[in-house]
Amino acid sequence: MRETPAPQPAPGQLLVRVRAAGLNRGELLRHGLTKPGPAKIGGTEGAGEVEKTGERVMGRLPGSFAEYALMDASDAIPVPANLSWEEAAAIPITFLVVYDMLVQQGNLKRSEWLLVAGASAGVGVAALLAAKALGAKVIGTSGSEEKLKKLTGLGLDVALRTRKPDFSGKILEVTGGKGVDLVVNNVGGSVFAECVKSLGYEGRLATVGYVDGVMTSEIDIEALHSKRLRLFGVSNKMRNAAQRGVTVEGFKRDFLPLFASGKLKPVIDRVYDFKDLPEAKARMEADAHVGKIVVRV
Repeated sequence: MRETPAPQPAPGQLLVRVRAAGLNRGELLRHGLTKPGPAKIGGTEGAGEVEKTGERVMGRLPGSFAEYALMDASDAIPVPANLSWEEAAAIPITFLVVYDMLVQQGNLKRSEWLLVAGASAGVGVAALLAAKALGAKVIGTSGSEEKLKKLTGLGLDVALRTRKPDFSGKILEVTGGKGVDLVVNNVGGSVFAECVKSLGYEGRLATVGYVDGVMTSEIDIEALHSKRLRLFGVSNKMRNAAQRGVTVEGFKRDFLPLFASGKLKPVIDRVYDFKDLPEAKARMEADAHVGKIVVRV
């Protein structure tokens, strides 16, 4: 904890008084997206008030573990009146990623089957909620029976307790031998080949995380060819502002009304006060959470 001057907005930026911020696994050093080095302000998403106008906004917010942070105007999403600051802070990164992989790239349709490998993580829970709002059927894997029970209460259609690449047979059975239409792989390389086995004709596979730390896997070329599969990544690491903006605009058009109506609502695992940020980090590193961990600033 330290004092630092409030940042000054450049053209195209908003100065935001941060009210709450979401915690994401990619911010932890062991996941490689944040590099060791000179002191920097953490946080990648949040919600708060635009300093000059008082407008309630949420979105990508680098440096959100602070009282003030800068948001690109193109990343600003209005906060519906029915959402608290904590709920708003739990939405941007996970649900923008989910919009990207389910709608923009995944083209998930009503009554299609979605498999979420590693369903209890923040993105996994958000994928479940969004898919159900879109009318899809969802299968989820987790190594925890307790977490699967919570997810079943959120609408999970089929719960598979496993941390191993051993689920494709059950999935083929559940889907009448057809396989699923879309897979969200939060786990990583250890289950990649099994995810391919679980796909049906013209299936799509989204790689969004690698909790297992396994960065390589074999690819069944025959399955890729004969089933006309599509494999894609979901990351903002190399996207420019204009490319991210396309996802933000699509989110505002297609997902924001669902939040405003209450049909879609984020699941918050726990809210921590700003001074307790180390405890929030420890909970995430222990994989004890279901849904989003939020820090109240």
